[in-house]
Amino acid sequence: MKRSITARLVLMFAAAALLTFALIGAALYTVLDRELTRHQDNELRIALKSMAYSIQHVGRADRWARVQARMDTLAPQDGNLRFWVLSDDPRFGYGTGLADVQRMTQDADGRGAITLPGQADAMRTQSVYIEPLDERPGVRLIIGGDSTPYRHTREAFLTALLALSLAAVLAVAWAGYWITRVGLKPLERLSAEALALRPKTLSQRLEVAALPVELTALTEAFNGALARLEEAYAQLEAFNADVAHELRTPLANLIGGTQVALSRQRAAPELEDVLASNLEDLERLRSIVNDMLFLARADRGEVATALVETPVAAEVRKTIEFFEFVLDESGSQVRIEGDLALEARLETALFRRAMSNLLQNAIDHSPPGAQLVVRLREEAGAIWITVANPGEPIARSHLQHLFDRFYRVDAARTGPGQHHGHGLGLAIVKAVAGMHGGQVAALSAAGVNTFGFSVAKAVALPN
Repeated sequence: MKRSITARLVLMFAAAALLTFALIGAALYTVLDRELTRHQDNELRIALKSMAYSIQHVGRADRWARVQARMDTLAPQDGNLRFWVLSDDPRFGYGTGLADVQRMTQDADGRGAITLPGQADAMRTQSVYIEPLDERPGVRLIIGGDSTPYRHTREAFLTALLALSLAAVLAVAWAGYWITRVGLKPLERLSAEALALRPKTLSQRLEVAALPVELTALTEAFNGALARLEEAYAQLEAFNADVAHELRTPLANLIGGTQVALSRQRAAPELEDVLASNLEDLERLRSIVNDMLFLARADRGEVATALVETPVAAEVRKTIEFFEFVLDESGSQVRIEGDLALEARLETALFRRAMSNLLQNAIDHSPPGAQLVVRLREEAGAIWITVANPGEPIARSHLQHLFDRFYRVDAARTGPGQHHGHGLGLAIVKAVAGMHGGQVAALSAAGVNTFGFSVAKAVALPN
């Protein structure tokens, strides 16, 4: 199931609002609870001090009735406020349920709590000890306040807080949805522009100037991908044209030669010449098809598997020996320079194929009697094999495309007999390098053109 950015942002807005209101609500509830408790304690403290002042000045039993009457007056009938006086002399006691009050636990400062029969909430209490006076022994005055009204206040506040928080979360979620929809409008416009792209309009680019900063990098990356796609599409069209051209020439030769041969009676030697000519063109067709199939396998990610650890210089020499006749015919010579002791894990058949293509390319594009140089070097954990030959300078703009299929520096296609290749030699070198975890490189400087590829260096095996 696809996830919506709008839905995710709305949920994130709602979750953030819920967390924020929960923290604020908890803080407010804590403050309210502390303030209500402080308020109740202050009321109890004021009433306790007032009553204690009255008791401190009463020392005779005949005046104790006045104290009791005052406590009756201060204590409302609903029982929200109560007084108790604990005394060893029953004449100076006061209050109901004194046995329960005596068992009540109190802090050192006289604060405590007691739950009386028939009450749901405990009463908060404060007490003070009053020194003896005349007939009155020392007594402990206790005052208790009912917590039920304060609990009702807390519950009402909590209910209102939850309701308001829920409403606020819903409001934030709705606002988040609206903000997200408005904020994603540029992305929707960007998507509409992308949907409008067609193969015929690959040169079109997405507009960057009107987009927010957050989408600029994405759009630039997408435009870069479009540029690469346009280039690849152009290369594909050129590739198709080149394939058609390369196949058309030998096919035209085959058809034309065969039609001429069939136009009248031919002697056996003439037919043999025609068949020999056809065989050359068929070999050329087979070479093109085989090279394209090889490149197709490389494009699918095929790697070299039949790897053997072997000296690189030895494989280069074997390839040069294969070209002995071609070198003699052109009067060219090849020498090997660099670190001749380098070893690598190679699939030798693939390596020799790539090496043959480099040598053939160097011979084809060198003047007769040229000196070709094969250099071996190690660099950054890879072994580079390069072939340098004298030749016409190659512009820098062409160097990065020389390993593309059917790419030629000269826009005009080479005619028959000009070169032995058909535009896939260096592309095969690049494929072989990739199969060995390597790369390719080309350099043109001071009248010398250098083409090469790298392979991974052999890993030292433990004894």
